[in-house]
Amino acid sequence: MTDTLPSRTADLPAQWNPGEVEAGMYERWVEAGYFTADASSDKPSFSNVIPPPNVTGSLHIGHAFEHTLIDILVRRRRMQGYETLWLPGMDHASIAVHALVERALAAEGTSRREMGREAFVERTWQWKAEYGGAILSQMRRLGDSVDWSRERFTMDEGLSRAVVTIFKRLYDDGLIYRAERMVNWSPELRSVLSDVEVEHREVEGELVSIRYGDGADAVVVATTRVETMLGDTAVAVHPDDERYKHLVGREIELPLVGRMIPVVADEHVDPSFGTGAVKVTPAHDPNDFEIGRRHNLPMPSIMDESGRIADTGTEFDGMDRFEARVAVREALAAQGRIVAEKRPYVHSVGHSSRGSKEPIEPRLSLQWFVKVGPLAKAAGDAVRDGRVAVHPKELEPRWFSWVDNMHDWTISRQLWWGHRIPVWYGPDGEMVCVGADEEPPAGWTQDEDVLDTWFSSALWPFSTLGWPDKTPDLEKFYPTSVLVTGYDILFFWVARMMMFGLYAMQDQGPDKAIPFHTIALHGMVRDQFGKKMSKSSGNTVDPLEWMDRYGTDALRFALARGANPGTDVPIGEDAVQASRNFDTKLWNATRFALANGASPALPLPTAPTDADRWILGRLREVREQTDALLEDFQFAKAVEGLYHFTWDELCDWYVELAKVQLRDDATADGTRAVLGHVFDALLRLLHPVIPFITEALWQGLTDGESVVVAQWPVDAGVAPDALAASRIADLQKLVTEVRRFRTEQRVPDSRRVAARIVGLDEAGLAGHRGAVAALVRLDDAGSDFTPTAAFEVGLGSGTVQVEIDTSGAIDVAAERARLTRDLAAARKELDQADKKLGNPKFVEKAPADVVEGIRSRRAAAAADIDRIEARLEALPAS
Repeated sequence: MTDTLPSRTADLPAQWNPGEVEAGMYERWVEAGYFTADASSDKPSFSNVIPPPNVTGSLHIGHAFEHTLIDILVRRRRMQGYETLWLPGMDHASIAVHALVERALAAEGTSRREMGREAFVERTWQWKAEYGGAILSQMRRLGDSVDWSRERFTMDEGLSRAVVTIFKRLYDDGLIYRAERMVNWSPELRSVLSDVEVEHREVEGELVSIRYGDGADAVVVATTRVETMLGDTAVAVHPDDERYKHLVGREIELPLVGRMIPVVADEHVDPSFGTGAVKVTPAHDPNDFEIGRRHNLPMPSIMDESGRIADTGTEFDGMDRFEARVAVREALAAQGRIVAEKRPYVHSVGHSSRGSKEPIEPRLSLQWFVKVGPLAKAAGDAVRDGRVAVHPKELEPRWFSWVDNMHDWTISRQLWWGHRIPVWYGPDGEMVCVGADEEPPAGWTQDEDVLDTWFSSALWPFSTLGWPDKTPDLEKFYPTSVLVTGYDILFFWVARMMMFGLYAMQDQGPDKAIPFHTIALHGMVRDQFGKKMSKSSGNTVDPLEWMDRYGTDALRFALARGANPGTDVPIGEDAVQASRNFDTKLWNATRFALANGASPALPLPTAPTDADRWILGRLREVREQTDALLEDFQFAKAVEGLYHFTWDELCDWYVELAKVQLRDDATADGTRAVLGHVFDALLRLLHPVIPFITEALWQGLTDGESVVVAQWPVDAGVAPDALAASRIADLQKLVTEVRRFRTEQRVPDSRRVAARIVGLDEAGLAGHRGAVAALVRLDDAGSDFTPTAAFEVGLGSGTVQVEIDTSGAIDVAAERARLTRDLAAARKELDQADKKLGNPKFVEKAPADVVEGIRSRRAAAAADIDRIEARLEALPAS
């Protein structure tokens, strides 16, 4: 890609062509070291870590949104004189990578189990080298000002050492343990999933009522998973349920299996639900597991790791769980055991949120867990005592609802790609956890499982800075300043970073142990109609396509403009196109300033005009407003304020007034200085949001090295001048009203007309007579002036009368005919509204909003009649 942008020159191209310059510009920034942090610097630090995207990923609209917000903060702090570190990297994405590599192996007619562990892991590293990390180059396209010299990967050598170190510490402190517990099992992945990797969905299934036993000993139980009855070890009833007291302690026969199972009394059972009796399958249901523990029931597993029925000694062994569901139901029906069936029966079923998406299977399994109690309490306390702020504050309850009710975290996964659990087993059942700098006993065997991906990413804020070693980076940049992330991973990732950061860094004291000072939560990007984006809905967007079409800055500006804290962001192509229009407006206005000699090096005028004082005062207000809003993570409001200042005030008003002032030798030099000052400050204010175009324009305007390292405009503008602001407001109103009159009278924009404005001196606008005439194309009235129309404009400082001669500027006959038609339509609307409102029955019976709507229409019609009649009266005689 060629880089055709001239450097530090006013000779800017006529049009902004982002595709021709962005890549080259970004590489110059990187090569210049602008994004490289210096741990030895005495500047205050501002640091954050990138939420590590999956190595399998590519830039989607959510990434573009989040990275834009982070980059705004980082670029602004860099300009404010902070030593900034935005550390990039990727997550090894254990499950996602497994799925991709195993799919490739299947296409080759093999599998990981046929290859063996070592060969599979080697093949996965090869896949990572060949295909992984596409998103990193896409981050460059987005303009992420990250320190590429510190790029990390969750399975690189340093991070692997950190994982083993914290595992060992947690293990030695009794916070990691191995136990047989009920887990969420993915038969397709043949691995356990944590609670946060399971999403519950309403599905249509069946509710089958089965009779256990016969005669007086018969009990009816209902289930949505008929196949699990093969693993029942009891029937439970409530202790106070009189219907079943005679059965408690006795045994009944389990159908199809022939095994005798007890009837137990347990307060967990709701006697008012169904028959008041429930089947107990301790190895395949979380509630049943707890009942089983209380009553010391056997807990046989009836499914293997792939979800097939196993070890029941029945004809169903070897069947898939869903195939068995049908077969078991039919076998029970054949025995006359089916009492009732409800189909469809809508109920909530947990599904894997990972690639497989299949219904998870509750399963009793031997796994590794983190005891989260003390860790979660510390994470909650850090927010309660103010060491960590959640923004917006109204999302704090979500934080507490999670950390205060967290279950122990299942950290083992039955996969091969990932951090292998650092526990070794001896020949006689011994077990030892081996630290990063230790060697396992000779001949011992390492645990087969790997750690949950979130385990290593939970260490990200400090492991990436060199922990467990005490490095200069760790000393300078930890705790990180702010974590910008979506509220959807508050539980997945943020809580785990808080827990592990507070634990691993506790020797630094409570204020230094926290992983970040602020958690700034944003919402999800949705389509332009506010709907969730999904491939199935066909409403996903590719940010790379929008960047190709409109430029990176346009995408960033559109995303930031919709970023209100904690709320979802609707985005459509029209918003990006509107942002591109803003870029064009900024480009053209800056080129105008440059073409007319504008320069920030010129001293501001000692005798500024009202327009000068007004725009400089507004610049000061906008700078202060932008600072306050960005400090509060109010991205949308900050960007919206900059948009309106740029478009509505600077471009639409001051630049137009400047054209008049530049023609006057008395004000020309001062105007050039004001234009230079305002555009210099504005480009710096806009740079964090739209970095590429502001770099091109700022280098054209100034002799500065780069806007990336320019000073944030703390002294931009001057104190607002209330009198100047009032006069410009009056000027704007007067010009707007004259323009409106010209439009209503169908006077062409290019046509100059004679006019006389009476009262300008009294309104304090005597010095603006020439500006008004230039902005609305009025000629001074001569001595024989005969106005064809006159109207008053009320200003803050008085009223002025505008007398204007439109004769010859419009087709009077055609205009009279048009207005006559409009008047007839307005009178008809008024008459219809009066008839309805004059009907008491209609007013009494019609909905209030309908009646109010008709009243509004009547008022609008009456106003239209007055306006049209006034226009007709003002027209000259035909």
